[in-house]
Amino acid sequence: MVAICSGLRSYSITAAAHIYPSASSACARAPTTGSRRSISKLSLYSKVMASDHASGGLPSGMDPSMLDEYASQSKLLQEFFKIPSIGKAWIFNSKNENTSRAMVSIGQSDLLANKKRNFLLSSHISKSASKSVSFQWSPFPIEISGVSAAVPSPSGEKLLLVRNAEDDSPTKLEIWGPCQLENEIHIAQSVHGSLYTDGWFEGISWNQEETLIAYVAEEPPQPKPEFNDSGYRKEGSSQKDCKSWKGQGDWEEDWGETYSKKRIPALFVANISSGEVRVVKGITRSLSVGQVIWAPSSSYSLVFVAWSDDNGFQETPRKLGIKYCYNRPCALYAAPDPFKEDDDKPSTDSNKGDTTAMVKLTAELSSAFFPRFSPDGKYLAFISAKSAVDSGAHNATNSMHKIDWPADGKVEGSFSVDDVVPIIASPQFGGFPGIYCSSLLRSPWLSDGRTMILSSVWGSKEAVLFVNVVSGEVSRVSPQDSDYSWNVLALDNNNILAVSSSLVTPPQMYYGFEASHTDKSCRWDWQEIPSPFPKPSDKVSSLLANHKFSVLKIPIGNASDELPDGAKLPFEALFVSCKDSASSPTIVVLHGGPHTVYPSSYSKSLAFLHAQGYNLLVVNYRGSLGFGEEALQSLPGNIGSQDVNDVLTALEFVINKGLIDASRVAVVGGSHGGFLTTHLIGQAPETFVAAAARNPVCNLSLMVGTTDIPEWCFLEIYGKEAKNCFTESPSADILTQFYQKSPISHISKVKTPTLFLLGAKDLRVPVSNGLQFARTLKERGVETKTIVFPEDMHGLDKPRSDYESFLNIGVWFKKYTSK
Repeated sequence: MVAICSGLRSYSITAAAHIYPSASSACARAPTTGSRRSISKLSLYSKVMASDHASGGLPSGMDPSMLDEYASQSKLLQEFFKIPSIGKAWIFNSKNENTSRAMVSIGQSDLLANKKRNFLLSSHISKSASKSVSFQWSPFPIEISGVSAAVPSPSGEKLLLVRNAEDDSPTKLEIWGPCQLENEIHIAQSVHGSLYTDGWFEGISWNQEETLIAYVAEEPPQPKPEFNDSGYRKEGSSQKDCKSWKGQGDWEEDWGETYSKKRIPALFVANISSGEVRVVKGITRSLSVGQVIWAPSSSYSLVFVAWSDDNGFQETPRKLGIKYCYNRPCALYAAPDPFKEDDDKPSTDSNKGDTTAMVKLTAELSSAFFPRFSPDGKYLAFISAKSAVDSGAHNATNSMHKIDWPADGKVEGSFSVDDVVPIIASPQFGGFPGIYCSSLLRSPWLSDGRTMILSSVWGSKEAVLFVNVVSGEVSRVSPQDSDYSWNVLALDNNNILAVSSSLVTPPQMYYGFEASHTDKSCRWDWQEIPSPFPKPSDKVSSLLANHKFSVLKIPIGNASDELPDGAKLPFEALFVSCKDSASSPTIVVLHGGPHTVYPSSYSKSLAFLHAQGYNLLVVNYRGSLGFGEEALQSLPGNIGSQDVNDVLTALEFVINKGLIDASRVAVVGGSHGGFLTTHLIGQAPETFVAAAARNPVCNLSLMVGTTDIPEWCFLEIYGKEAKNCFTESPSADILTQFYQKSPISHISKVKTPTLFLLGAKDLRVPVSNGLQFARTLKERGVETKTIVFPEDMHGLDKPRSDYESFLNIGVWFKKYTSK
């Protein structure tokens, strides 16, 4: 593993003792300059707010009667924002099988800088014959400042730091060895732009020899028309000329939300010794590439995913939004390493008359991503979202497949794709519901070379799974009797480093040993790892301890005979309860998508809400991930009715059980959760005393012409028939149908005070949707409050926006749920 030493600090990697505010922690003995600076910043933030109030001029929209509540909640929310989050982890083996080394990435929100700060923390791992483990953590983490991605090499002896430029400056790739910078590669914009580090197109991969790095970056800028005093310049010049300027040229489609300013992702390889960078040629601009990995010895050394831009009606060229959208067709391809000698290059295809630079590996599948080679190079396993692509749902039950990689390395002809884990239509009671996988470890294999360890949704929980790619065997290795969510962080040979949390318990790391394994089941023993992080403050710990949570099974009432069996099964809701829940106010929490899920894992935002004495009812209505394909596919064509009824059924369930006070219920949701929130206050106007909607879908007839996902509107309204009627210019009849299925069609009945939180740069649900609904409520005399975050997109995930939005939700709900 790379030794992180003081020499790195000259390259903007700085000591970060201030992530540990606890005086009792090991880090309190480290230099405290950073800590004092962090504390003073937070104090300054509070003082500025106090001075504004003392001056007599309240901020616009501030309710004077809630001023003390606003100050109190803002202080409490900062306590939750201080708690660091656990990101990725890497474990590197040593010559001694009883020892290894770990590196964990940590994140913490910086409200003053309005960004997330990232740190690396290292540990020495010691294992004993009695299956116990000891972690010796470094005394304090190291902050990585200005770094877009940190990627260790397979051996852990080298570390790549990516520094993407925010302007026209070169991109920098830093190659670090033990305590020294081995090379710094500056890559001009004329070669390529920033590297993709988004978790989807992102692909940064070391070869096994650790001499080359393959990655995905923005293609270089395309030529634009140039003009001067004489008009158009026929021959452009690279020289800057104060008497000329560049025009815009033709507009090009992009991948929508979060990608509007990004150029097409292209594939490159860098030689870390020479610093030379080469593009992988032969990939047409109609393909956007990502998730590149190195193949075993082969003339085609690179395997990657590519998405076509033919996503429009009848496959016309059209890029639809891809963020959170697994239904975009994609395939696996193989291409040669551009550094190989000319005589290793593939032959010429006589039909095309030029060099065939890549081979499509998954021609028969509509979706293939997250490719991973087995350690012995025999298998190429991958995930498919073919159900999402074929149905049109933006997410659905995944399947797993594999390709037997040719032993001779010759990538020729078509490949046979074998099914490993099929799509599960309707799980048996409590049984495996299918794979719902949003990421894979870079090396997810146990030592047998056939078993993968991955994280997946299982009902309302996240679970760690064991998948044998040869037999197709699937087992849950995280504790089966736990309602907590578990995610794998890294593998240590055949052992697992995982993180576990719940809605009332912050993340905690565990180390797992396989205890037994039979044909029908496997059991793992888990040991809690003493946390390197300080515990939350006494106040936060006390507030969290006052709550417990449970998973409720909500039966379907009067299920239609036309529904498939899987859609008749109970759905789930997570219930976070106070000690005196029956006399406490309750917040109904609704996820977006609609084909996502609210897992039982820790959320600082929800913890902040229930810490103020609320019960939470988090509803995973039918259509959510984790419950089988039939339940999921029952929702398209029925939004605004089936999902609304499921929420009301869950609410009625806890009321009838005497668990909550029915007179003090609020509701909050974002995106499709906002669609449900605004539907509920219209369809059940007497039920909720307050509501909050984050970037809500309020009017589909308005949204369809402005969103980056217009086909979503058709799919969720028309279901299976959507593909036959999707068009960029819907008829008046279709627009009428969209309006009638939208919350705005019920707006005349709304009387619930409603808070709107909107991102001005949202391309998914443009800000006009929420503004129209809010303005109409004001027009009708309903109390509303609207906050627009000018630089935010759909997620409202900038630290300040996240902070201010949940602060206002907390104050808004307190105002209307208090007795």
